[in-house]
Amino acid sequence: MNDLAIAAEHLTFYYRQGVPVLDIPSFKLARGRHMFLHGPSGSGKTTLLGILAGVLAPRSGQVSILGADFASLGSHARDRWRGAHIGYIFQMFNLIPYLNVRDNVTLPCLLSPERRARLKGTSPDAAADALLGKLGLAGRANAPVTELSVGQQQRVAAARALIGAPQLVIADEPTSSLDQDHREAFIKVLFDAAAESGAAILFVSHDRTLAPLFDEQAALSTLNHAARPSLKGGM
Repeated sequence: MNDLAIAAEHLTFYYRQGVPVLDIPSFKLARGRHMFLHGPSGSGKTTLLGILAGVLAPRSGQVSILGADFASLGSHARDRWRGAHIGYIFQMFNLIPYLNVRDNVTLPCLLSPERRARLKGTSPDAAADALLGKLGLAGRANAPVTELSVGQQQRVAAARALIGAPQLVIADEPTSSLDQDHREAFIKVLFDAAAESGAAILFVSHDRTLAPLFDEQAALSTLNHAARPSLKGGM
């Protein structure tokens, strides 16, 4: 088995021809490792995460995620792979407003047989309730997500990403709306879930105080040769 969760080589991306957003010669993360990725606004963090999750396709280069060659897969195949193997915590949460909290969390298991099978006999509802309890949301499972605070919605998004033991967790500013107590609880749940499944974590944040908790750190402003010179070197 390939020992890399993420392997990107000669990766480029642009939204408009001639205006590069990403130009990354090499970016790697081993299975089971936890990386803290930081960079200033405009350095391409969210775009990179979109490519690594298969939401965007690179303009050139190779991208292998958990051994799957994303550069050669079509959008539907990437969507299926992401649903089965990647837990993604979106910066804007992307919760389904007409579903309650529990139904939002169990959604990956309903859409992916692989995620559901990794529950090992536990029902999706029970797995969701366990995660919600660890994240301080016990008793809120039946609440509409529209009634939750921003910080609570962020924790629901985290529970949805972690259910069904994904092998790679990608988190885009996942603690930005949490107070210190809930932030610490979230980090513990994230690391415990990753330890259980052997998942790799790619965690993007402006909160550099969290960096020492991770196995390794990387600055996208250094990795990305397309980053604007005025942005390099700072937050």
